[in-house]
Amino acid sequence: MKILILGAGGTGGYFGGRLAQAGADVTFLVRERRAQQLADHGLQIESPSDKITLPVNTVLAADVKPIFDVVILACKAYDLASSIDAITPGMGENTFVVPLLNGIAHLDQLDAAFGAHRVLGGSCQIAATLTPDGIVKSMADTHLILWGAREKLREGEHKGQHQRKQQTIAEALGDAFAKTVVTWQVSDNIMLDMWEKIAFLSTLAGMTCLMRANVGEILATADGRAIMAEYMRTSMAIATAEGYSPRANIVARFEKILDSTGSTLTASMMRDLESGNPVEVDHIVGFMLGKARQHGIDDGLIRVAHTHLKAYEVRRGKNKG
Repeated sequence: MKILILGAGGTGGYFGGRLAQAGADVTFLVRERRAQQLADHGLQIESPSDKITLPVNTVLAADVKPIFDVVILACKAYDLASSIDAITPGMGENTFVVPLLNGIAHLDQLDAAFGAHRVLGGSCQIAATLTPDGIVKSMADTHLILWGAREKLREGEHKGQHQRKQQTIAEALGDAFAKTVVTWQVSDNIMLDMWEKIAFLSTLAGMTCLMRANVGEILATADGRAIMAEYMRTSMAIATAEGYSPRANIVARFEKILDSTGSTLTASMMRDLESGNPVEVDHIVGFMLGKARQHGIDDGLIRVAHTHLKAYEVRRGKNKG
């Protein structure tokens, strides 16, 4: 299996690096500066348990050929349009995309660009970043990546040719990850997995950005715990209204995380906000706001969080100008 990974930053660099470490046929689609950095120093990964340096294959956008079986897309939502342009030359007739973006909204754009039959669902949980000197630095040893066909292929069912191909490519990618140190899963219900994640992430991002505080600091206030729980219930109600009722054990796990006294957890969106960087407000909080209104669900908290983030974008635009 030939795998193209867009970018060699925190997410793409880590998962792609672990695949390369295990001997998979991986190529990184990168810009010139990153390509030179990787040529000079190799792909460097640092985690709490190890440090590795690997020689890796890279390609520039102008040189991409349609020779890949899978393209793993690990960009930010606000870079999706340019990322689609970048990977398009690498999309052959039998190439599939596995997007690892947060949320759900990106699927419509990818479907429009490549056809829904070539776009799998995907999700990951990782705390990693690219340092200024080009090191992929993982802050924890817990790394989870999962993907799957967007419609389940049940035993005894005969879906269409495209669905069988999605399932086949999903399982083949599992064979590649099986040799790595990464925790991975070929999901049998990837859309439910993705809806559960956005319900949690929208709560974490909405609350930590709105309050400019971590979970523990929010819970330490008089009304923080109740407001956090209310936001979470709203997010779960939206997923349920969309036909993806979150599983009880997943809800319990998320509630425990968001009700952990003293927790320093924040969303990456809050860290981006505090650093003055672009934020994925439309893709996460704005998406959920639209769904709440579509289904007639009380949008009070989400509306305030969304307005807070959009006001930040307005101010950021003025400061840049």
